Amino acid sequence: MASGRSIRFKISTLLIIPLISLVALWGFAASTTSREALNLLKVETFWNGIINHADTLIVQLQAERLASAELMSGVTTDTRKLADIRATSDEVRKRLKDSALAEDTQESLTEDMKVQLQAALKAVDGLSEIRRQVDERALSPHDLVNRYAAIPDAIDRLYAAFTVSTDVELSRQSQGLIAVQQVRELLSREHALIVAGNGGDDEPTKWTMAEVHMLAGLDGARTYLFPKALANLDAEMRAPLERVAASPRHATMERALQTYVAGDKVDLQLWRGTVDPVLKDYTEAVNAAGGILLSRMEPAGMVVIVRAAVAGALGLIAVVFSVFVSIRVGRRVSRELAELRHTALDLAEIRLPEVVAKLRSGEQVDIAAEAPPLTVAEGATSEVADLATAFDSVQHTAVDAAVEQARLREGVAEALRNLARRSQSLVQRQLKLLDEMQRQTEEPEALERLFKLDHLTTRMRRHAEGLVLLSGGSAGRRWRGVIPVEDVLSGAAGQVEDYTRVRVYPMPECGIAGAAVADLMHLFAELIENAATFSSPGNEVSVRGELVGKGFAVEVEDRGLGMSDADRDAVNRRLSSPPDFDPAQTERLGFAVVGMLAARHGISVTLKPSPYGGTTAIVLVPGSLVQPMPSPQPMQQLESVSVSVVSNDTGPGELPRRVRTNRRSIEPRQEAGLPRRVRQANLPQQLRQPQEPAEPVEERSPEEARALLSSLQSGWQRGRQDTDQDGGA
Repeated sequence: MASGRSIRFKISTLLIIPLISLVALWGFAASTTSREALNLLKVETFWNGIINHADTLIVQLQAERLASAELMSGVTTDTRKLADIRATSDEVRKRLKDSALAEDTQESLTEDMKVQLQAALKAVDGLSEIRRQVDERALSPHDLVNRYAAIPDAIDRLYAAFTVSTDVELSRQSQGLIAVQQVRELLSREHALIVAGNGGDDEPTKWTMAEVHMLAGLDGARTYLFPKALANLDAEMRAPLERVAASPRHATMERALQTYVAGDKVDLQLWRGTVDPVLKDYTEAVNAAGGILLSRMEPAGMVVIVRAAVAGALGLIAVVFSVFVSIRVGRRVSRELAELRHTALDLAEIRLPEVVAKLRSGEQVDIAAEAPPLTVAEGATSEVADLATAFDSVQHTAVDAAVEQARLREGVAEALRNLARRSQSLVQRQLKLLDEMQRQTEEPEALERLFKLDHLTTRMRRHAEGLVLLSGGSAGRRWRGVIPVEDVLSGAAGQVEDYTRVRVYPMPECGIAGAAVADLMHLFAELIENAATFSSPGNEVSVRGELVGKGFAVEVEDRGLGMSDADRDAVNRRLSSPPDFDPAQTERLGFAVVGMLAARHGISVTLKPSPYGGTTAIVLVPGSLVQPMPSPQPMQQLESVSVSVVSNDTGPGELPRRVRTNRRSIEPRQEAGLPRRVRQANLPQQLRQPQEPAEPVEERSPEEARALLSSLQSGWQRGRQDTDQDGGA
């Protein structure tokens, strides 16, 4: 059987094969018994249609043979007697043929019986040729007996074919009756041979040694066959024949035959006076035995039919009961296995995933409630109950393993978060220290190195923040109010190593809610860094944005080598439905962070090929996060506060108030314009030189300050591009 077959199919197959065999055996036994019974019931049809006419024909042919012998031997010269006998024989022959070929008679015959019937009818059709030779006196006594004997012999073979179809006892009695009829035929042949070989006084004798030898053979066969025939008959059927054999005339006939066989002269008148009564008595005895046999066959057939019907009915009941029990047992086992399969599938596809999901979300799980024992119907098969118990054990083991794995994952995540929080705290302290050092440093070269160190520290803060996000935490920084999208993107660009290659193009005036600024800045920083990493150092990474119907769309485009279709499709699938973070998968951690942040805020991130051969990342920020910029307010009321990193993710604190033009991160501002350095502020009083009074600084609005910063940034980028084009001169 194919391995893909269901258990119901296999159980049904196991049950159907023996049931089919049982039904086949029952059908064979029933058909065989019924056929034998029907054959017995067809005895009357065969008897009336063939046997009666055939027996009559045999007796009539015996008379015709005797009349032909008288005519050939000269006992009589009157042909009218022979003609009348022949006419009677023809009538009997016609009745036999019509009755034997009738539809009902043919239906009662087997194939072997039909073959023997055709042979018998063919032998009967040869009667015309025998008569012609008799009329022409062309037959010897020996030939006359043999030619007429062919017809009874063919009919006897037909009888023998019929008896094969009956039961054993009736078959034995039928064989005995056939043998008795053959004994009568042999006696008739002896009678005809003696008459044909011994004519009247005025006729020359035709009795030769050949006829004497033939008479001896016929008499020996008859003497041998008669006791064997009687042995096959029971007492009732044997009684009439035994009376004939015990009669004085039969004894006289036997003594006369002994003398004729010895070669003595035949006394034809004495012979005929003895044998004719014996033949008559013998014929009557045979008919009586045949009647007894016929009367027994029909009741025997009914008994066989009743017995066959009872056996068939009992067999059918047994078959139906077996089918019923087999189907019921098969359905019960199939139903138990189906219920167990349904419960196991429910465990594997619904309950265990729900337990794992609850564990991953941090919920408490009641193992007894979430993994109840598998139930089977009362009185279920012991093997099915054992299988359910085994599934229970597997279920509890699986749930325990899931709980333990969730605890382990939570422990690992907690450890990573703690380490990341500590790193964030140290990085934040390092940033404050660097800010103080920048404020106290006047030397340009040292200040430039401090700016580079400040930038490296900012990148370290982003990586630590990414570790917090991957371990299930949230960013520690917070902004209040609405932050312009361009500032968010500029701050993200300032957190990558090659920030000088990143160009943030002007975009519409709109902002991002402060609660989502830290996550979006981190998301864009990962995409920008990925674009810068996988593109040539001399190529630009372009960042563009515009308002669309469903929010704000940002494109981060690089001009690098790009990605293969398979890799790009795999990343897009990961970004659209990010899986749980697996610490064993350390490649492309940036995309893992991007997918996690995008799923948190309902952001769509898609990668597609860039016209320049690289890759374009399209980020669609939903409209719920995009807000219009507030109306301008006095500078004293504009304060952007970032939250210092602490272990509980909620402690707010201000970053140093400074603006670093070489780092594109969003910094809080509390005073107008850029900070100005006061010359000779750190010199001793005696070294200071007189200065002209400083003109009052005109306070700038936030829009003017942002415009000034954008102009500085654009100028720096143009300067770098010109320097690169001039070969660094």
